[in-house]
Amino acid sequence: MQWRSIVLGLLFLRLALSCVLWLAFGLGPSWGFNFPIKFNFNLHKIELLRDGDRTSSMTNTWSQKTYDTLDNLGKTCSKVGENSPKKSYLSFFEDGRDEYDRKYSSFPDTLKAEMKGLAKDMFYYGYDNYMKYAFPADELNPIDCQGRGPDVFNPSNININDVLGNYSLTLIDTLDTLLILGNVSEFHKAVKLVIDTVSFDKDSTVQVFEANIRILGSLISAHILLTDPHHPFGDVSLEDYDNELLHMAHDLAVRLLPAFENTGTGIPYPRVNLKKGVPPDSVNETCTAGAGSLLVEFGILSRLIGDSTFEWVARRAVRALWSLRSNETGLLGNVVNIQTGQWVSKQSGLGAGMDSFYEYLLKSYILFGEKEDYRMFSAAYESIQSHLRRGREACNEGEGDPPLYVNVNMFNGQIMNTWIDSLQAFFPGLQVLNGDVENAICLHAFYYAIWKRFGALPERYNWQLQAPDVLFYPLRPELVESTYLLYQATKNPFYLHVGMDILQSLEKNTKVKCGYATLHHVVDKSKEDRMESFFLSETCKYLYLLFDEDNPLHDSESRYIFTTEGHVVPIEPRFRERTWSHLQSSDEPCDEEPDHHHPANTSNCDRIPEERRFSLPLKSIYMRQIDHMVGLS
Repeated sequence: MQWRSIVLGLLFLRLALSCVLWLAFGLGPSWGFNFPIKFNFNLHKIELLRDGDRTSSMTNTWSQKTYDTLDNLGKTCSKVGENSPKKSYLSFFEDGRDEYDRKYSSFPDTLKAEMKGLAKDMFYYGYDNYMKYAFPADELNPIDCQGRGPDVFNPSNININDVLGNYSLTLIDTLDTLLILGNVSEFHKAVKLVIDTVSFDKDSTVQVFEANIRILGSLISAHILLTDPHHPFGDVSLEDYDNELLHMAHDLAVRLLPAFENTGTGIPYPRVNLKKGVPPDSVNETCTAGAGSLLVEFGILSRLIGDSTFEWVARRAVRALWSLRSNETGLLGNVVNIQTGQWVSKQSGLGAGMDSFYEYLLKSYILFGEKEDYRMFSAAYESIQSHLRRGREACNEGEGDPPLYVNVNMFNGQIMNTWIDSLQAFFPGLQVLNGDVENAICLHAFYYAIWKRFGALPERYNWQLQAPDVLFYPLRPELVESTYLLYQATKNPFYLHVGMDILQSLEKNTKVKCGYATLHHVVDKSKEDRMESFFLSETCKYLYLLFDEDNPLHDSESRYIFTTEGHVVPIEPRFRERTWSHLQSSDEPCDEEPDHHHPANTSNCDRIPEERRFSLPLKSIYMRQIDHMVGLS
């Protein structure tokens, strides 16, 4: 029995010691987001994420293992002490007292030119090999150096067939990227190839959302750039061009319209056959982003051709989704039944299935000036901050974990799981456009920390276990996009260093024989033989623009915004004017009183306060764009 007494004694001593440490130093575990443990949310220790396996087992909260290992890159999210003067989050970038500032407070012009060249070479390595080995197929298999089209032998393979429609997807998706890189001759060549070789009269069943953002959006963007009388990229007009790209966009949109017919809610079917309409075996379920992210492309098309049909069906779908939000939280779910309006998935988050819905509420307002769009976005953003955001109240001061946006139940705001996905990395960029730069910086730092650890973003990351849940990385652009937008907003060279790190990681980990390949496993860097079109249309584009300070898009007179697929469209008076009268801001009459059924809503008649529209004090191309809208309203 003596050994039992010894064991019990040791256990008692260990328990007593743990209690003493907890009381004296706050070293005990945290099981929630608001446990009063003080964290130094600096960027100094980000290098330690490369050696995450050596992290002490004592650091078992998500912020201890992720945010607390960010110190080495500066005091970006440092906690301000109780007696410290309150400072803006952005002021931490200007602190010149430590090694971070000596390393990251500048970015030489020679290095910027080198990174610009590397981004350009990266694009052409993928593009040239696509044209050599894959065109007219939709995608390039960069390992086998072959083209990829729809999986005709397995129609249920929606991972492939939702995107690939046998219409030279990659070529179309990269049209405006060629022009942004300054290659007018190749842009003209590509436009002629599209006009001469592409037809949408195909027996292909595609996802409405993917066809809209990748194909329709690119055709509209390229048409506008070709015919823009202001010639921001120089005179790029094409001899004998007779609006063919616009006609093709119209043809495709007409083929997508059957998705909006015969639904009980006005929310479209997720898929449509380009030749036959909605398949007879089509499912009655769709995700919020898929149904609610059509308004930018459909709206521009309607205003270009003077036909309200396309904007009307897209706006009706957005309104239908908005009407189904929770009365208690104001949140929307992830998957809905288009016939009954019942939520199939009650998860509410910022990632897959919901991301671009929020993005297009704000961007539609910027483009079209419809008060209804900003009213919805403002209410949605308030609900996101109230129910999805976890962590301390202020990003750069106070106690507790730094902020994180989690997946919750749309009806009660309770956490549903402990993972976030890589698509959420778009949100800091959206926060920049909304003027919430401090929170954008903080959230961006979280995703960059994950990138530093793996050299890529895993598709899903478990913030509680501090490990990937889904290990692949398909060359997604979201973190690059937010990095670019934050650099434009702050002009802080730190983001140039982030872009360089991403460029070098892609070059090292994903480059293969004929292009850049999807990472199958972000840890062992094994690869899959696929290069999705968004790598050229977005990832390479944002990396190039990050380092190309003199690009026409950055001219003070330029006013452009990016679609969710990275296609550039101008902010112009013609898109804020309608040639029809029946498409009003709301189907309902204008209410003088706020909607008390949904407390987050404002009155349909309320004028959006100027400070809510234009709250970012920093000068950037994006804020200049939004500022200019005052003159367009």
